[in-house]
Amino acid sequence: MLDLTKLAQQMQGISQQLTLEATATRQRLERAQMLLGQAHRHQNALVEQQQTWRDRLSFTAAAPVEPLNLRVSIPVPPAAHTVLATDGSQIAPSHHEIAYCYLINVGRIVLHYGQNRLPLLDSLPEVFYRPEDLYVSRQWGIRTEEWMGYRRTVSEAIVLAELGEEIGRQEAEGRRQRAGEAEGAGEAEGAGEAEGAGEAEGGRGQEAGGRRRKLPTPHSPLPTPYSPLPTPHSLAMVDGSLIYWFLDSLPGEARDRILPPILEAWEKLRSASIPLVGYISASRSGEALNFLRLQACPYDVPDCATHCAGLGDREGFPLAHAPCQVLEPLKDAALWAMELQPGQRSPLWRSSARILDLYGDHHIYFCYVHVGTEIARVEFPTWVAEDAILLDTALSLTLAQVQKGYGYPVALAEAHNQAVVRGGDRTRFFALLEQQMIRAGLRNVGTSYKEARKRGSIA
Repeated sequence: MLDLTKLAQQMQGISQQLTLEATATRQRLERAQMLLGQAHRHQNALVEQQQTWRDRLSFTAAAPVEPLNLRVSIPVPPAAHTVLATDGSQIAPSHHEIAYCYLINVGRIVLHYGQNRLPLLDSLPEVFYRPEDLYVSRQWGIRTEEWMGYRRTVSEAIVLAELGEEIGRQEAEGRRQRAGEAEGAGEAEGAGEAEGAGEAEGGRGQEAGGRRRKLPTPHSPLPTPYSPLPTPHSLAMVDGSLIYWFLDSLPGEARDRILPPILEAWEKLRSASIPLVGYISASRSGEALNFLRLQACPYDVPDCATHCAGLGDREGFPLAHAPCQVLEPLKDAALWAMELQPGQRSPLWRSSARILDLYGDHHIYFCYVHVGTEIARVEFPTWVAEDAILLDTALSLTLAQVQKGYGYPVALAEAHNQAVVRGGDRTRFFALLEQQMIRAGLRNVGTSYKEARKRGSIA
């Protein structure tokens, strides 16, 4: 039990520290805005330096692909659109439970707007209990609990791609039906016009003689073919970053079991022309600000390995206080909160995370968006960033989702609610598992004494 009386004595010190940090943050923001203006004037040279000296930098700096002074107003979303989202939760394995296994539950959300269609809100649970599922990661020194989290990321991507493929099939079928209806209507109309024209020509055949039928003038209205309704715009969303930083520390064999299925799922969304975004609320990234360190570098070239190699060895002069590190601990979102108006986005940035070298055609780009309540980081693969229509669709629908969700995308919130495994769900899961084990003839089924005592107090 938390003793609030003792805790209250420490509150004064916390408030004083926060006041000091707020003053320092304002000074760093002013410095960041000044460096941003200077970097804009030398942007091409700095980008070239970042690319040339990337392997010698001691920090990860994203590269801007648009002018740093660009501020883009996000367009209004189309009335008819569809939003897909997935999120996952799990029940971790425990030796104190009746069986050593784990469960991954993926929430699925499909929301249709302006189409008079029912939404999809459900979840897909999957239990892992085979030895190859429980112990495969130990050969790489990865705990089962960590491996379960990686497998959950894969499941979320696969389920999202399956939803995208189904939406793509439905839209293709709708287009075929509309095209068939248009062709039938056109044939009927053409036959009627030909029959009427034949009767009229026969009635005045002798009068008209060999005179040719008059063609429409350039200004006369031509028959317009049937135009099917436009395909509803779609968006696939995931909660969090599309840059899986944890992969960088995994052995190659373990990484090959995680990344390829994810990229394959993204390729399916690409084939269905459904843009993918990763929405990051309260982002703690500093990739964009790290680009400004190139402007603050006092040396001719940003060769950290040569100029600043010994800074971390000096007492009282850690590498975090290198000459170019004048904005720490400021984050990107704080700077763009000063630069953007509600409904605007920052320039696009190309992430330089080294793990992205394995992403192939799905390299990750990002921008910061003022969604009204916060500065959100929105990430997307290359094929979205390079397609103006897909990019506008992705950003407009993302902003609309935030507005509908009162500060957070409603599809992601609902996907979380569908996926989350609460205490009652956990209890029912193990109760169902216990019933199955008893039916199978297993004996001595039950939790450990430690787990049993933790669930109830005798004090």
